[in-house]
Amino acid sequence: MQLIWPWQDRKQGLSWLKAGTFALMLVPAIWLLYQISTEQFGPVPLGGMTYWSGLWATALLMLALAVTPAAIIFRWGRLIIVRRMIGVTALAYTIAHIIIYFTLRHWSFASIAHEMMTRVSLIVASVATVGLVALGATSLDAAARRMGAKGWQRLHNTVYVISALALIHYLLSPDIYPEQYLMSGMFFWLMVWRIMNGRGLGADARALAALAVASCLLTALLEAGWIRAYHGFGPWRTLGNNFSLDLGLSPAWTILALGLLIALAAVSRQAPRRTRPSAIAAAPERAYVDAGEIDGSKERRVTSPPRTP
Repeated sequence: MQLIWPWQDRKQGLSWLKAGTFALMLVPAIWLLYQISTEQFGPVPLGGMTYWSGLWATALLMLALAVTPAAIIFRWGRLIIVRRMIGVTALAYTIAHIIIYFTLRHWSFASIAHEMMTRVSLIVASVATVGLVALGATSLDAAARRMGAKGWQRLHNTVYVISALALIHYLLSPDIYPEQYLMSGMFFWLMVWRIMNGRGLGADARALAALAVASCLLTALLEAGWIRAYHGFGPWRTLGNNFSLDLGLSPAWTILALGLLIALAAVSRQAPRRTRPSAIAAAPERAYVDAGEIDGSKERRVTSPPRTP
């Protein structure tokens, strides 16, 4: 059994894509340490550490789900090789989030157990964490071979449910944060994109533009409806804030801007080329998957994309 470091490819050579991704995975931890060292979290830093570690864990889950759309829309099949690294890093930040939360509660297991059985937010978080640990434990190629392609696929398809539960946990926070609705809008975009991709529209610029608009509207309505239901604030006031920059760029407009940029990128990638199109260009709806991995709602036989020197 050969030990492959995060920055190496399967032949143990240096992969700049994996090395760059690995470096990016360390940025949130470095940022957290900087915030602590400069006392940016105030007199009780564990509170800020709990929030931000959970935020980064959820954000990395969304990023892992975004790898396949990016590989297809941008015709960058090799991007798939970093998906597993991002998912495992999301698990690492989740575990850190739990440890920080336990420390905030002074490791009082009786109190923590009571909260986990009585607070809906923590019940949802516990289920999501157990599921994420199961995915992390079976992320190795050896586990995929033992489980078989179909069994491995069924288990790892639960990442969509786990991500939804993580977002529900985030939405059930006692305070209001714009990132809650930003990530919810992203998750909606990512899920609907998978439906579109199954119909051959995953790289269609017009479909992506329509998805951007729909995701924007869903984000705005979710924010207004959730704040009304959970916090009791008037929905019209919340919707009105989406058309003002007094509170900064709203999550809905951010989703719209990102979605339209992706649609524009799809237009540029669909432009005629003089050079021979790559395999991913010839079949834009296909996701190229690293050896031992399968992607999508049903099992497919996939091969690695051609490597460029």
